[in-house]
Amino acid sequence: MAQRNDRRDFLKTSAAIGAGYWVAGSAQAKESKSANEQIQFACIGVGGKGSSDSNDAFRRGKIIAMADIDENTLNAKAKVYKDAKPFFDYREMLDELGDKIDAVTVSTPDHHHAPAAALAMKHNCHAFVQKPLTRSIYEARFLGDLAREKGLATMMGNQGTANSGLRKAAATIQAGAIGNVTEVHVWTNRPVWPQGGDRPEPQDVPAHVKWELFLGPAPYRPYAAGYHPFKWRGWWDFGTGALGDMACHTFNMPFAALDLRDPTSVVATTSGHNGDSYPK
Repeated sequence: MAQRNDRRDFLKTSAAIGAGYWVAGSAQAKESKSANEQIQFACIGVGGKGSSDSNDAFRRGKIIAMADIDENTLNAKAKVYKDAKPFFDYREMLDELGDKIDAVTVSTPDHHHAPAAALAMKHNCHAFVQKPLTRSIYEARFLGDLAREKGLATMMGNQGTANSGLRKAAATIQAGAIGNVTEVHVWTNRPVWPQGGDRPEPQDVPAHVKWELFLGPAPYRPYAAGYHPFKWRGWWDFGTGALGDMACHTFNMPFAALDLRDPTSVVATTSGHNGDSYPK
C-alpha cells in the first residue's frame, strides 16, 4: 500500500494552493505504441461512480494502477484488479508510473477533477473525466487547451450524451418537429443529499480515510461524517450542487438542439445560502 502523506507534505510540494499547485511539472512524451497493444489504464477514484468507470476500463484494457483516499475501497478493488498497484495519492501514482500509463479515468469528488486530469495529461495520458468536467470555466478551458497541446483523446463521463438517443432528439427538434422553441423548462429531484445548513461537527478521521488527500486543493476543514463518501456534493469546496450534478444530463439535449451558445445575459435567483453549502 502507498505511504501515508499529511497535508504539510502536500504544501511543501508547491508554491501555491489550487489547481496550478496540483498540476505543476512536466513529463516526457511516451514512445508510440502499436494499435494492437493492450491499453494500460490507471484509475483515479474507484468507489461510487468510480467503481463502474474502472470496471469499464477493466473490460477494455489492463488496469495497472489505481488511486483512492479510502483504504477500504482500495482493498476491495485490489481483489478484482489484481495487477493494479494501489496508491492513496494520485500524484505519486503518476510520478511513479506515468510513463507506463496510456489513459486514466478520473472519478473523484468534483474539486479533484481538473487537477487530476491536468496532471495525467501532463504525463501524456488520455483522459476520461466524470461529470461535471470542472468546477469553473477557467478549469474547463485549461483542460481543453492542454488536450489540444498534447494531442490527447479526452471525454467527459456523461452517459446520456454517449448514447444515440440525445442526438436523435436534438436532430428531431432542429428539423422543426415541434415548431419554433421559445422557452425551455428543466428540473431535477436534486439535491438528494443535505445542503444549505451548517457544517457537521468535527469528528476523528476513520483510520481507512486519508482526509488530507481528500481535501487536496480545497481549504482545510476538520473531518466530519457529512463529507465522505457521498454528501460532499452539497459543499462549495468539494462539489457543484444540483446544477453540477444534473444539468449536464437534463440541459444537454436542449443545449444541443437549440445551439444555446454565447448567452447575451444570465440571471440567477436563489433561496439564499451561507457561502459554504449550496442552497436548500
